[in-house]
Amino acid sequence: MSLIRMSSPHVYKANSTANVMRLVMLAMLPGILAMTLFFGWGTLIQIAWAALLALGFEAAMLKLRKRPLGFYLGDYSAIVTAMLIAVALPPLAPWWLTGVGVFVAIVIAKHLYGGLGQNPFNPAMVAYALLLISFPVEMTRWNLPFVLTGEGWSIAPFFDTLGVIFGGAEPVFFDQFTGATPLDEIRHRGGLTTEEAWRQSEVLAQGIGAWHAVSAAWLMGGIFLLYRKVITWHAPVAMLVTLGLISSMFFGFDPDNYADPLFHLTTGATMLAAFFIITDPVSSATSNRGRLVFGACIGLLVFIIRTWGNYPDGFAFAVLLMNLAAPFIDLYTQPRSYGHSRANKGRGGNS
Repeated sequence: MSLIRMSSPHVYKANSTANVMRLVMLAMLPGILAMTLFFGWGTLIQIAWAALLALGFEAAMLKLRKRPLGFYLGDYSAIVTAMLIAVALPPLAPWWLTGVGVFVAIVIAKHLYGGLGQNPFNPAMVAYALLLISFPVEMTRWNLPFVLTGEGWSIAPFFDTLGVIFGGAEPVFFDQFTGATPLDEIRHRGGLTTEEAWRQSEVLAQGIGAWHAVSAAWLMGGIFLLYRKVITWHAPVAMLVTLGLISSMFFGFDPDNYADPLFHLTTGATMLAAFFIITDPVSSATSNRGRLVFGACIGLLVFIIRTWGNYPDGFAFAVLLMNLAAPFIDLYTQPRSYGHSRANKGRGGNS
């Protein structure tokens, strides 16, 4: 009898934390480039400043905890957290706002719980939620995609943007064209119908294409992560399908008061959250079925917050709520272990 001989192990190279984080940073490049193209130099400045702060706070906490600096700084997790915070902030956010966010993410949401792998909540979303609640004016001051100067539409110069962020200079380039995001316009449209708001809002009439392009760039990065098997499809697909279905139902029922599903899927932080935030392996569900439940619940919560809540986008709050529920989801979605007839579910478990 001939037997097939197969050597082990079958994983040829360990997928280290540092390698995963490098792939995530690489996948974020299309979204960062798109944001820079449409929203100016502020995004790159925020990323550089946030990364510098994150490394400093990370090193300080590692020193206090008596951990080796080189080993933990070399996993790039602090830089990825900083990048997620930076791209979520308005491009012209003042330097201290970014500093507060990075401090909360690294020191409180990460190291207070024991460091990488121990945090129950997504550090970037903890920081974003705190900033949004504490500094609502600064967190909603987004500049429109294009700036009108004496020579026509263009992006504000680099050093002028630098002066606004670090020098507290008035954003004269943006005074006439500073406005809300598309989600802000739809959420706070007063007594106007959705169609009327779309016709009258300069943001919706002229700036919506930029948000579509940025969302497409984040989608490209997400596809890259799926291709490299850094993440699985379960949570992103469940979130996007749920958000699309529930928004389609309400839009079909009352199109005058509810936005269409394409609007929900291609504006705000939808694509960024789907592939770069809810897929965090530490704070999300771990089983495949659990990821489906996790992603679907986030999609439902985002629609509820966007439609009836006080905040135009609800990803930070939706993610944090589901981070809290992730252990419960894992408890009831465990896969069947080899040699057992049924999966262990719940506290008692079944064998």
